[in-house]
Amino acid sequence: MKIINSINNILAKIETVFLITILITMILLAFVQVILRNFFSTSILWGDTFLRHLVLWIAFIGASLATKESRHINIDALSRLLSTPAKRVAAIIINLFAAAVCYFLMRASITFLKSEQRSGSTLFAEIPVWIFQIIIAIGFGFMMLRFLLHALENLFNQRFSDQKEQG
Repeated sequence: MKIINSINNILAKIETVFLITILITMILLAFVQVILRNFFSTSILWGDTFLRHLVLWIAFIGASLATKESRHINIDALSRLLSTPAKRVAAIIINLFAAAVCYFLMRASITFLKSEQRSGSTLFAEIPVWIFQIIIAIGFGFMMLRFLLHALENLFNQRFSDQKEQG
């Protein structure tokens, strides 16, 4: 489990660097756009479209990091009524269900990306749009992985506590 956690932490550090880099890029590009519009009556033609796609990247990288930290959208009304062992079992089931949902969303996003590739649409400088949208599949893939890791972690914690109670 330590190896999995260290890989997960390395992945989180890489995601954090990407997140910070994208955020700085967004701030600088938006600032340049405002200056160009207000003082020079011009703008970067692809700037606004590029910013919209960067927001997509921020959202999915942030969602992946939130999932790692178990800070994603969570409804815990049922968990208040359950005992500690039952909470662990419920957490395993919920994480496996969330992983399955992310899997199907990842597959749907791959289908979407394939249709974008076939359409041949470009964002700017003849760069295909699907390259900027690939984060959708990657984001759902990372979230699926993290939900599976949470399920495994809860499973190991459940088994360890069961062995502790028996021994």
